[in-house]
Order: sequence, then C-alpha cells, then structure tokens
Amino acid sequence: MTSCSIIAVIGAPNAGKSTLVNAASGTKVSIVSPKPQTTRFRIRAVVMRPPAQLILTDTPGIFAPRRRLDRAMVAAAWGGATDADMALLVVDAKAGLTEALTAILERVKQLRVPVWLVLNKVDLVDRPALLPLTAALTAEVQFAETFMISATKSDGVDRLLAALAARAPAGPWLFPEDELSDLPNRMLAAEVVREHILRLTHEEVPHHASVETESWTERPDGSARVDCTIYVSRAGQKAIIIGDGGRTVKEIGRRAREELIRLLEKPIHLFLNVKERQGWDEERARIRALGLEES
Repeated sequence: MTSCSIIAVIGAPNAGKSTLVNAASGTKVSIVSPKPQTTRFRIRAVVMRPPAQLILTDTPGIFAPRRRLDRAMVAAAWGGATDADMALLVVDAKAGLTEALTAILERVKQLRVPVWLVLNKVDLVDRPALLPLTAALTAEVQFAETFMISATKSDGVDRLLAALAARAPAGPWLFPEDELSDLPNRMLAAEVVREHILRLTHEEVPHHASVETESWTERPDGSARVDCTIYVSRAGQKAIIIGDGGRTVKEIGRRAREELIRLLEKPIHLFLNVKERQGWDEERARIRALGLEES
C-alpha cells in the first residue's frame, strides 16, 4: 500500500531550509545563497521512499515584513505549513534562540499539524551546547520529534527521511515517480539567474532584483533559447548588475547558462536583459508573476 505526505519546511531566513530540501531530493530544487530571503515562494520537491512519497515544500524564510513582496513571502511560508500534513521547523543551531526565532515559535504553537524540530548546522556547534538549545526550544513548543542534522554535509538527512516515510499516511502518490519538483522550466531558469545575482552582487541589490523568463523557445536541434529580464528598483542597481563594460551581467549569464545545461541536460542559449522598474516589489502583478499571493 502506498503512502504520501506533504511536509512544509519552515524557519527563519538562512536556517538551511533550501539546503535540506536539495539534500533530501538529491538534486537542485531550490536556489541557495548565503544571503537571507533567498527563497521567495513555495517549491515542492518530490522524494521517493517507496512505498512512501514525501513532498517537501520549501518555503520562504519567515521574517518581519515591510514591503508588499515581504508580506506575500511570509504568507506563502505560513500557507505552506497550513496546507501540509506536518511541518519541519528548521533551526540554525549556530545562531541559537534568536528574537526572530522566538517570534516564529509563538506562531508555530498555533499550527494544527504535527511539527518536528530539525536542528541544522550541528557540525558548527560544540555538542554540549546543543542540549540547552534543544531544551529551550522544546520548553516553548511541544515538538513531536527532534532531529539533529548538517544539511550541507547530508549528515542525519537520511535518518530524517526514513522517519518521515514511516509516518506518512496511507494514500495515493500525488506526483509521478520520476518527477523531482513542481517547478516549471521557465521558473527554474529565472530562479537560477536570480541565484547568481545573489552570489555576484552585494548590499541591497540582490533583494531589489526580480527575474522573469519572458520566453522559452525549443529549437529543432534539441536546444532551447531562454530570454530572461532582470528587474531592479533603481538606476544605480541596474548599473551594478550590468557591471563595468557589461562584465557582471555576462558572468551572471555564463554561470546561469552552465547550471541550466547541467540541470536540464540539454544545450541552453540564455539571453539577459536588465530593466529599471521602480517599486516593482509593491506591484501586485509583479508579485503574482513570482507565484505569490498576498495574505
């Protein structure tokens, strides 16, 4: 008999949620960067543990929202938890019990689904320090289970997945066995470009950049032409992304193209355009184009 479970992966920015989802699925489903607020919408990764199918929903990091975009991202995170069979609260063990995490715990108490505590980055913390942190967290919320992992090293991830599979409720699989994610190729391309913007630019630029795939054209030779537009809020940000003599945007394109070729296993011809669009992160249409809805 088959079983299936939808599992929301929630937590503060930079807790390692996307790294965990990628490690669990064995491929790149969510973009990862050292900067907070990397994930902007819910992405589902399909992990097969026959007879169980685990659908891990990577959600945006939960933080205090200021912009309309921020509010939509936080709504997507809590919406993912509400729609799931259960939730994993991923905590950065090195950062510990921060003010932001305390606020998240208050909201977690209101969830009507089982919540498991996943302490991540335990390889960066002395083991004796993990016990008081675990005690402090479990004093706030009654977690159904507690796991300690290092998502970057995949330590403890297999044990976590085995436990999730054992608890999955009986039911049909929701995705084909060979499907890894519900992320369409057009959105994957935009996310990969945005990841390399995050990696190659600094300060306020990454969080004021949005990427949309304008067209995706399959060619007779098996390759694809992909045209993406990078939107920024100000002229200065546009200049930073383009770089001296176009060097930065060319490097963003080169890295993104190589990664898409590897992920999709086909030749990709990637073309990038940079446009200034003041206040795009307050526009309902732009936010909907990112796959987000306001709460």
